[in-house]
Amino acid sequence: MELANPSSIQTLVVQGKIKKSYLSKYQYTISLINEGLRTRILDIQEVYDIQSQLILILKNLIRRYTQGESSSVSFETAEGILASMMYALDAYLLQLDDPEKAIFYLKSYHIQEIYDKGIEVVRQCFEETKELYREIRVHPLDVAVEAYNMTIEESLPIFLKKYNILFDAHNTMASIDYPLAIDDMRIQGVFYIKQYLERLKMEMEFCRLFKIQDLQETLINFGRICGFDYRIELFNIFELVLNNAIFSVLSGGDASDLKISVNQYNQLASLFTLLDESQIRFAIYTAKDRLQVDLNISNPNMINYMTQCTDELVQRVIHAAKYNSLNSVIITKKEDKPKSMMVLFKEADGMSDYHFRILVEAITECHQTEDKIQLIKSNIHSVQDFVDMLNSNCLFSEEYRVLFETLGEIELAILAKMVFYEELRNGPMDFSLIVTEKEPDIEWQLHYVELIKGLSKDRIASIEEYIYDIDYEEIKFY
Repeated sequence: MELANPSSIQTLVVQGKIKKSYLSKYQYTISLINEGLRTRILDIQEVYDIQSQLILILKNLIRRYTQGESSSVSFETAEGILASMMYALDAYLLQLDDPEKAIFYLKSYHIQEIYDKGIEVVRQCFEETKELYREIRVHPLDVAVEAYNMTIEESLPIFLKKYNILFDAHNTMASIDYPLAIDDMRIQGVFYIKQYLERLKMEMEFCRLFKIQDLQETLINFGRICGFDYRIELFNIFELVLNNAIFSVLSGGDASDLKISVNQYNQLASLFTLLDESQIRFAIYTAKDRLQVDLNISNPNMINYMTQCTDELVQRVIHAAKYNSLNSVIITKKEDKPKSMMVLFKEADGMSDYHFRILVEAITECHQTEDKIQLIKSNIHSVQDFVDMLNSNCLFSEEYRVLFETLGEIELAILAKMVFYEELRNGPMDFSLIVTEKEPDIEWQLHYVELIKGLSKDRIASIEEYIYDIDYEEIKFY
């Protein structure tokens, strides 16, 4: 039996009225059946018939899963196939946009037909998702944000490669770390990935309205203000760019300018201190509207997205103004610090994997500690290679101490930026106190902390000065 065109279905005469608030788009078919029973659109026999048809579809899917070799699988596997089956049914019934029509379909047509239509809906969504990814992959933002790049280069391809429409349609099958400005993680499977890519593409299009140099500088300033390495933190680039563009407009700058000077910051701080909550809201929304006009943004989806993000910004500014912490919301331009004079750790090209393995083998085979130290100092000239060597287990307990004793205060400070990363990201603290409370799990870090504890107060103080003078973008240790 062919499914009828939804527009041709007559309005149902029912004893009760469907309440859309009782329906869940995340378990749509089940909630439709329950609501059908409640309103008496469906009687108990019809529900039994629907259940029987669902069981038959599940049995056929299990046979296909086992390639005809068995009609039984583990409980977990059967549960997953059932969830995948319901995902396809939900996909078709949801697109009808009318619960009464959806229940009419359940009541009047074979569930197998509805399921087959649902599979086609999922398949079409998957094709659209692949096309979206191809568009994003061609022109990513040139930023050194690890989560953003890993998501595009590794996580999304894994999903596209492994996604299974028949047996695992509900599974997202990817670990996506990069956060969107606005996300709905209740959605599953390919529909979630498609939504993610649509929003990611929109965020990227917005960010391209600004100079890439300004964007990169904003990211660096963001890391300096927050006291962490922006390259390895989880944050949303679009939100950062939108906020600073709004602040630029509010402080008399151009809509296309992301840089906020100290004078502009002081002007904004004075403004937000004087305004009450409703006035702050009005000022920020007025700036957002001007931003849309000046940047010629006409896409209604992007405008709506910007509006939702502006709601969040208003609340952050109100809170920050109240507690005198606007410097954590408004990313200001920071003066570049003089580059540190690094003795052992120079930002040179790292070693190739082959040469690094050869070096580690040579260090391991050395019997004299002095020879090991000489090999390390003669061949390793980057932080990343140095830390990789420490993690390679080619040194033993006392050898770590001897190696660390050859390092200057700058090098020890650079390692501190890694060992005490979580503690330092909370802002300036007494370094000697941090060292006292730290109990690392990694062997080389344990020996490093022990060495620092044994230094004089003056030398610890000197290392602390370098710690807060070195910016994370100056070094690479991951």
